[in-house]
Amino acid sequence: MTFNDENPFAHRSTLPYELPPFASIREEHYLPAFYAGCSAHLAEIDEILGQSDVTFENTVVAMERTGALLTRVLLVFFNKSSSDTSPKLDEIEAEIAPKFSGHMDAIRLNPALFARINELYAKKDELGLDAESAWLLERYHRDFIQAGAHLSEADRETLKGYNERLSVLDTTYGQRVLADANDLAVIVDSVAELDGLSDTQIATAAAAAEARGLAGKWVIPMVNFTGHPLLGALKNRDLRERIMHNSLIKASRGNDNDVQDLIKEFVELRAKRAKLFGFASHAEYIIGDQTAGNPGNVHTMLRRIAPAAVRNAKREAADIQAMIDAEGGDFELAAADWDFYTEKVRVAKYNVDTEKFKPYFELERVLQDGVFFASTKLFGITFSERHDLVAYHPDARVFEVHNEDGTELALFVFDAYARESKHGGAWMNNLVDQSHLLGQKPVVVNNLNVPKPPLGEPTLLTFDETNTLFHEFGHALHGMLSNVNYPRFSGTSTPRDFVEFPSQVNEMWMLWPEVVQNYARHHITGEALPQEWIDNLNKTETFNQGHATTSYLAAAILDLAWHELQPGADVGDVQAFEAKAIADYGLDFAPVPTRYRSTYFTHIFAGGYAAGYYGYIWSEVLDAETVQWFKNNGGLTRANGDHFRKTLLSRGGCDDAMVLFRDFRGQDASIEPLLARRGLN
Repeated sequence: MTFNDENPFAHRSTLPYELPPFASIREEHYLPAFYAGCSAHLAEIDEILGQSDVTFENTVVAMERTGALLTRVLLVFFNKSSSDTSPKLDEIEAEIAPKFSGHMDAIRLNPALFARINELYAKKDELGLDAESAWLLERYHRDFIQAGAHLSEADRETLKGYNERLSVLDTTYGQRVLADANDLAVIVDSVAELDGLSDTQIATAAAAAEARGLAGKWVIPMVNFTGHPLLGALKNRDLRERIMHNSLIKASRGNDNDVQDLIKEFVELRAKRAKLFGFASHAEYIIGDQTAGNPGNVHTMLRRIAPAAVRNAKREAADIQAMIDAEGGDFELAAADWDFYTEKVRVAKYNVDTEKFKPYFELERVLQDGVFFASTKLFGITFSERHDLVAYHPDARVFEVHNEDGTELALFVFDAYARESKHGGAWMNNLVDQSHLLGQKPVVVNNLNVPKPPLGEPTLLTFDETNTLFHEFGHALHGMLSNVNYPRFSGTSTPRDFVEFPSQVNEMWMLWPEVVQNYARHHITGEALPQEWIDNLNKTETFNQGHATTSYLAAAILDLAWHELQPGADVGDVQAFEAKAIADYGLDFAPVPTRYRSTYFTHIFAGGYAAGYYGYIWSEVLDAETVQWFKNNGGLTRANGDHFRKTLLSRGGCDDAMVLFRDFRGQDASIEPLLARRGLN
């Protein structure tokens, strides 16, 4: 395993914005670069420890400069392994995950290094630091405490074992879920079963079958959450039930991809680690460093919302059952029926059929004339595709982003399409973190999982996929507009229960009149999306929110239930534990299953949201308040965009998150706009 100057990771990229040289990167480059990066990083830490005096510059700032090689390889590798994995990349990830955990423990649990941080922290008021530097010292001290640097030597050794094993579980869980989701794709033998789908959707299913060597059949791949986007259109109830059944059993079938054993070990180790830190539970350990402060505050909010959500869901179910009965359906509403009949009820009540929106939501127009257009109007930034720059997969496209004055801002990489090598869901991550200290501009990636149509066919997005694109681009804006000195604070480096806030705000522009009129045009005729449809849709803001809120809350409290367990707790059957946790909160309503079951809840077992999935609705309080602010202040204007950018988006994590919100809003947030939005007031 040789690392030399020929390795693409050996030096900072010379491409624009330091875009990684993907054309040169091969699988065999990752491990040598990773191990060389670890060694170089430790050598840099030793150099810091070798300084006889202790200053902010030679300790904290110096640490911000360390690990450049390791950061380069990991940012590229983990983006690739989530977006376009392979058996070899899975092997590499299984090897480096525990090694990286051990590497970081060697730094964060180093008593000599912590002593330097502690010495500076003790005299922080005497150092004359600017605000961002003072917050950096504050965060470093918290980071080291959170990592366990203050523990005894024996406890630190125990902690290292926990962390290493947890890193293995994280990787294994994600790989098993992806493998089982691929295995559970529904194979359809007759096109008649696909009645209700568009020609493009049917062609996409045929192409998916062709890719699996199943010519003459149709394949419906699984998605990462409960259910499937096609359930709203499929008329065949048996097929709907097959899809829902396969969705709900992901990674729980007792085969090699079953993760129930991993879940039990996960929560036991996390509980033990929390006890080691002196916390009552993993939830208390995690939430104590979030804006919520403690699990009690989270439960107070969720319990305020839950009863109204379930009441609304049951009212919605009654409307659906009435529709089923009126059509002569001799069956009781089940989870697989909800989306299909919800659309019928929506049409009957509001004359809105969101399936009819698809021809108006062509991907390229949504991206260029919707998402980019809104960002230009709000922030003055412009986008131009760089066909000369190569990304990590042929489907991934690179755009250069400029400020209004023409100065360079960022690169944006857009990877829209689903593939079997890509993990489910949608997300944003960085390939290069913005930092003035390191002289780096951001390179940001958005990943979606839109079914890729056959060659020559347009990519038509569902209403939800369009909303997801606006949402994920909100994360991208948070990364691209970052304007901080230290990489520790770049972009989305904020508390987990704050990070969804800017992305949720960006969803508001999807149906903003000036924006939707610019992008929502029929892909064949060019006619605008009828204003009557938009008006009717706006009247449905609280429609189906009982279902959406109940489904989400069930997942949020399931996350908390797992992570409030004590060490040695007798979990017993994973699915029974799950059912009881949801029932104890009053959220058990069979037609509305939890958005994520434990066995495919990658957010909390392979994605960094453990004891933090509540953060979506916690952030939505800030989002709803902010949307109201935009509406009250003229909406899509440069003045509003500049204020949002200056006071919040550009500042990343360089101050307390709620201080940043108050800087923007001028006051604390109220929950009332959220309750009104979801029809819970």
